[in-house]
Amino acid sequence: MADRRKSAYRKGHRAEWFAAFCLMLKGYSIAARRFKTPVGEVDLIARKKDLVVFVEVKARNTEQAALDSITASAQKRIEAAGEWWISQQLDGAQLSWRFDAIAVVPRRWPIHFENVW
Repeated sequence: MADRRKSAYRKGHRAEWFAAFCLMLKGYSIAARRFKTPVGEVDLIARKKDLVVFVEVKARNTEQAALDSITASAQKRIEAAGEWWISQQLDGAQLSWRFDAIAVVPRRWPIHFENVW
């Protein structure tokens, strides 16, 4: 069991690195990775000018499986963490923000879904 958890942890880290690289190629800067708050966690927080994107990264066998794995309760936790992050920014009132997902599937470039919820 411990080996399976370590493998999943490593797979998640690789997927998040790959997703961050994809976003940087699209002109985003990565503001935070695995951002933890008392109310939730966000895999990636990316910024492009005054737009902040809170990104959930999912490594699955298909893009549909990745999207389906983002539950309503996970969305609420990510939203709460995102709101907390925005509240800590000096320019938070001027920022626009959205929630995206990136599906990392085998043998494909990461698939970026904008404004998922």
